[in-house]
Order: sequence, then structure tokens, then C-alpha cells
Amino acid sequence: MVVGRFRAGIGALIWNPGTQRYLLLQRAPDRDFAPGAWECVTGRVDQGEGFEDALRREVREEIGTSIRIDFVLGTTHFYRGAALTENELLGVVYHCTLDDPASIVVDEEHVAHRWMTLDEARALLNEDHPSEAWLLRVLSRAELLRGLLPEQLIAFNRQRGFELG
Repeated sequence: MVVGRFRAGIGALIWNPGTQRYLLLQRAPDRDFAPGAWECVTGRVDQGEGFEDALRREVREEIGTSIRIDFVLGTTHFYRGAALTENELLGVVYHCTLDDPASIVVDEEHVAHRWMTLDEARALLNEDHPSEAWLLRVLSRAELLRGLLPEQLIAFNRQRGFELG
């Protein structure tokens, strides 16, 4: 195994409790990775930035608003392109809440956004596309965890966050 550097990233699966739906964004067709695919808010962690700071920055950049961080959905490891060390990315995916869907202003990286239930997303997403299959796994996990985690723990997470530094 080659020892090298890798990038860190975040994912924000955004939930609207009022409509019981998740926000999905469609990547612009001119994007260098997964053009036209549906995704949640994603992005890289910049040098000197923690995961939560990167999460909040990427949400502001991609949809022009702020969110509450509810809980960690999981971690991810993938190659953004060919399986080369310079394409390797490790990430943390968060479940977040947005109470005002009208506050969304989608950036130039995306051409559309939709609020969807898991069943609606299953009907839309292509399970043969790696990025969309990953999103389906994230959505399925979110549905399960949202039902299992006590509201008291989610409130604690929103107040205290996850950074231990």
C-alpha cells in the first residue's frame, strides 16, 4: 500500500421536519465528477478547517442558508475518479435539519433541487449509478437512525456539536 495524502470531505443530508422530506440536489451537467447525478450537499474540508466548519460553509455555498446539525449518519471512503491516491477522500456524513425550505438558493454547481421522501427518491435515483446508489444508502440509514435516536440526544448534538478539540 502506498502511504500518501488524502482529502477529507463532508456530506449534509438535509431534512425538513415540516414536510418529512430530504433535500436532493442535481449536479450540473458540466461537473467533472458525476455530472447530472443527484446528491446531498457535499464538499471538501479545507486546510485548517474542522468537519463541522466545512459542513456549515458548504451548506452556505451550495444552498445559501444555514442548518442545524442533528447527528452523524456515518463515514465514507471513496475515490473521486480513478483509484489513485490523489483522488482518495475520507468523509463524514451528517443528518441536518432545515426548517425553512424557501430559504434555499441553489448555487451554479447544481441545476435543480427537490424535497423527497425515501420512497420518492427510490423512484428517481438510478441504483446502477455509484453516486446515486450511495445516496440511497445514506437516505435509508437516515430513515432508520432518525427513528432510533432520542430527541434529547439530537437536542444535545445541536447544542454541543461533535468536535472534541
